[in-house]
This record gives sequence, C-alpha cells and structure tokens, in this order.
Amino acid sequence: MQEDILNTKNQALAQLMSAESVNELEQIRIDYFGRSGKFTNLIKDIKKAPPEERKHIGQTLNEAKKSIETLLEGQKNSFKEVAREWFDPTIPGEKPDVGHIHLITLTIEKISEIFTRIGFERARYPEVESDYFAFEALNMPKNHPARDEWETFFVDVPENPKSGKTVLTPHTSSGQVREMLRVGKPPVRMINIAKCYRRQSDISHVPMFHQFEGLVIDKGISIVNLKGTLDYFAKAFFGKDRVTRLRPYHFQFTEPSFEIDISCGVCGGKGCKVCKAGWLELGGAGMVHPNVLKAGRVDPKIYSGFAFGWGVERVLMMREGLGIPDVRMIYSTDLRYLSQF
Repeated sequence: MQEDILNTKNQALAQLMSAESVNELEQIRIDYFGRSGKFTNLIKDIKKAPPEERKHIGQTLNEAKKSIETLLEGQKNSFKEVAREWFDPTIPGEKPDVGHIHLITLTIEKISEIFTRIGFERARYPEVESDYFAFEALNMPKNHPARDEWETFFVDVPENPKSGKTVLTPHTSSGQVREMLRVGKPPVRMINIAKCYRRQSDISHVPMFHQFEGLVIDKGISIVNLKGTLDYFAKAFFGKDRVTRLRPYHFQFTEPSFEIDISCGVCGGKGCKVCKAGWLELGGAGMVHPNVLKAGRVDPKIYSGFAFGWGVERVLMMREGLGIPDVRMIYSTDLRYLSQF
C-alpha cells in the first residue's frame, strides 16, 4: 500500500505541474480528493491493512496529501496573478528609440540644396573608376605622385588595354570628363558628390571620405565666376562672419589653380591642432585646363570653365558651432557622441 500511495502522489504532482488553468486544477482536486477520489479511496483502504502498519500508512498518506494540497494552492495563486494582469489595447505603446540621419548625409543634403539654388545639377559617378578618367583624362602624367600605390587604392583586376588599371576613385574630379562627354555640348553646371578613397589617416584625413566637385563650362567663364560661386557657398553654409581665402597652387587639371582656405571654426582663427595656423584647407579649385576640355570633347578656344573639389568632412568640421576637433570622430560608433547632433 505504501507503494500505491507514493505512485498516486507522484501522478498528482505531475498533473498539477502541467495544469494550464484554474478549472483544470479543480478537476485534479476532485479526481484525488473528491468523494470517489484516489486519495479518498486509499484512506478507506487503511482498515484493510495489518494493524501494526496502519499508523505508518496514515502518516504517509497525510504527508502525501499535504504535499499535493500545498502545490495545488500555489498553482491556483499563480493563475490568479495572471488573471489580475490588466491590459488596455487603446493605450499608446512605448515608442522605440529612433535614430537620425548621419551628419555626413545631412551635410551632403545641405551642400546640394545650396548649389541647386544657383543652377547646379546633382550628378554622381563611379566609385570604382578607371585610371583613364581618374588620372589620364585629367592631364596627369604617368609619374605623377597621385598615381603611386602609396597614394591610391588599386583594385586587383586585369588591366584594361584602353582605360588602364582600376582604382577606387581618389577624387570626384574623375566625373569632370564623364560629365562633359555625357552632356555633349556646353553649358555644363554640375555638382558631383560621392565617396573617395586615399591612403591617408590622421587628425584631418580618413581613408574613405566624401567630396563634392563643381564644374561649370560655358562661353566667357572666368576666375571672377569661380570666386563668386565659392563666396556664395561659404556665406550660405558657414555664415556671413566666416572668411575664406585663395592661395595659388598647382593642380594638373586646372590652370591657374588655387587652394581654398577658411578661417578655423574650432579655434576662431587663433591656431589649433586642426588648423595649425588659423586656416583650414577645404579643397582645390581653378580654371579647367585646356587638355581636360579636349578630353571631354569641348573646344578650349570657344569655351572655358572652372572646377573645384572640396571635402564634405572638412566642410562639416568647419561649420559654425560644432567644434569637431578630429575628422575621425565623425565616424565614431559611440552613441553618446552621435546623439548630440
């Protein structure tokens, strides 16, 4: 009889643990402790046991009954807790954390919007480019430093007999000749914004960066048009109090050529680790070289033009009120930093 009691106890406990509702628990209680329940019948059978065993059997039955009743009560309480949970489907849910557009994307949109005001059309050309459009068509000789593997990322694919090696485009200037060939005949007024790649990484350089290239070609275009365009952008983007300057320079694809500097927005022009002497170079500019016009099938005797290429990251760093001291911070994955903007 002792074995029957233990088996009945184990069966009851197993059923209670797997019960899924209060009604199911009630049915288990009736099956074991009701008028014809299994434990009720075991209690009735005690009188059939030998007298010397009845006391021990009774103790075993009471312990088993107590264990089952304790678990039964606990299971009932757990179902009652669930039943007391309140839910109103009309209450608005918790809004998930939503990010925002990255600083670079916002800057590209702003740059594009400013140049669109004065008639520029947005364009974009390949990031994986041929040596011809990246260098050859831009009047760069074979021994130019920019064509060295320590400056440019070359793609390991077979060299094309006509267009040369394949590179990750080092500048958006590679879109100049492509745009001239696409348009066919001036006027041309293009703003090309894309990713560029160079083997550089320091406080003001990153291996992958964004650049925007402006190109204007028409009859009678001069340096006056170039400076007026750049001044308009500088005032519209940086604010009326910021100062820019042109420095004579040399680029293979422009003649004459200039580098464009702006008074440092981090230190206010006093000199810091970003600008070194109060000015930060934004990029290059100049009048399109006649050889580049010829590569784009434009007659340099009839048409002239100017071009400029500036880094988006540097333009962003110099924006009023940001004070970003290191270009690499722009690509930080630290949400404490990114959430500030």
